Amino acid sequence: MLFANLVETSNRISATSKRLEKTALLSSLFRQLAPEEADIAVAFLSGSTRQGRIGIGYVALRDTSAPPASAPTLQILEVDHFLSQLAAISGPGSERNRRELLGRLLARATPEEQNFLKRLVIGELRQGALESLVLDALADATNIPVDRVRRAAMTGGGAPAIARAVLESGEAGLAQFEIQLFCPVQPMLAQTADDVAQAVGELGEAALEYKFDGARVQVHKSGDQIAVFSRQMNDVSAAVPEVVEGVRALPARDLILDGEVLSLTREGRPHPFQVTMRRFGRKLDVDRLRAELPVTPFWFDLLYVNGPLINEPQRARFAELTRLAPQESLVPHVVTARPDEAEDFLRSALDRGHEGIMAKALDAGYVAGARGQSWLKIKRAHTLDLVILAAEWGNGRRHGWLSNLHLGARDTEKGGFAMLGKTFKGLTDEMLRWQTEQFLKIEVARDSYTVYVEPKIVAEIAFNEIQVSPRYKSGLALRFARVKRYRPDKSAAESDTFEMVKKLAGLK
Repeated sequence: MLFANLVETSNRISATSKRLEKTALLSSLFRQLAPEEADIAVAFLSGSTRQGRIGIGYVALRDTSAPPASAPTLQILEVDHFLSQLAAISGPGSERNRRELLGRLLARATPEEQNFLKRLVIGELRQGALESLVLDALADATNIPVDRVRRAAMTGGGAPAIARAVLESGEAGLAQFEIQLFCPVQPMLAQTADDVAQAVGELGEAALEYKFDGARVQVHKSGDQIAVFSRQMNDVSAAVPEVVEGVRALPARDLILDGEVLSLTREGRPHPFQVTMRRFGRKLDVDRLRAELPVTPFWFDLLYVNGPLINEPQRARFAELTRLAPQESLVPHVVTARPDEAEDFLRSALDRGHEGIMAKALDAGYVAGARGQSWLKIKRAHTLDLVILAAEWGNGRRHGWLSNLHLGARDTEKGGFAMLGKTFKGLTDEMLRWQTEQFLKIEVARDSYTVYVEPKIVAEIAFNEIQVSPRYKSGLALRFARVKRYRPDKSAAESDTFEMVKKLAGLK
């Protein structure tokens, strides 16, 4: 298929706000793809590439230009081949070689194709064809129930990973994407509730658990083979040998656990998140760190024990987990429908130094990768995980450091990020030094006082309320926003959405 057909579909999707129309456009395109084009096209329309990061940044892209082609000739497979060549370039002269090859690709592209390619390679494809829409369209194009397609994507690694199988073989092609040992599953995520009354009101009788401020992990076991995966689905087993040892002792041959790893003080209170994350640094002296900063796992879900459990209700999964794991390694847990009991449980979590509590629907399955209404998080202070879009140079004591942060929420309808204001509050000298160094590495542009950066670094932002603000295009701003911490464990794709912000503001 001509690459121009995909770009035209992308442009038409961007021009409409109607979800059904977007889905129909994608479904029509998918029916025309050759099987070998499927995963490539789905990745492009989801705003990514099969190759991951290509090694082209904003500055290199800005400095690379080529006169556009007058007519479309590029095929989808050709574009993918160019991107594979770009990703493979390394060694001396690699930057120059990448620019030359990128220039040859752009010279083959029409103006519309050039615009799409430039946004694609730097991860800034601002359109509404996000993965949820792509999955709906794959289901429509193949007449497969959308829940079946979504479940396959969640356990199989996303829409591009399943695209060829579903378009080529239909529902039969999805059998290979059932949950498997040592293939990490995207973690289930939670929505936010204002308070325990709202959570219990929405869920009724619910399982309540402490909400920890640690490192989310997923552990796979088969016999003596153990693998610990981070929330980014990286294997971090070597960093936490005590977790590996504890799981090896559990009385089940095959299992997948979901939980959180915490570093605790001698009094049993949690260390700050950044302290726990020292156990996952790039340069590790594991034996020394284990002695100085031991970590403790707390399990809250069981996805597999001698077979998949993700479709079983939460109450059944936790009951099986209770049978397998020692009491001291289980998350504190109660079941109640009473707001006063839930409030007491929240108070006990906060008194012990934890973030808050989770409320989970007892009959809900484990929806990997989704942020559904069956899991709700309740904290005392409102927080959002937002992406840093830019930073302004500081004044006075902060002179020479990038300080005032521009905060963005991921816009799943329009693409890109909706700016919600700025803040420099909560930043320590250590954070100022760190962010100045990191932001300059991913700088894309600047003016006299602002450095604009690739939207990839996530920070947890506390705030008092959300207010209407004509100052920003989003129409909203955070009141009394302050930086609580950076979230190196989260990617921009996992940041909170503008749709959630509007809901919190009572606009949706």
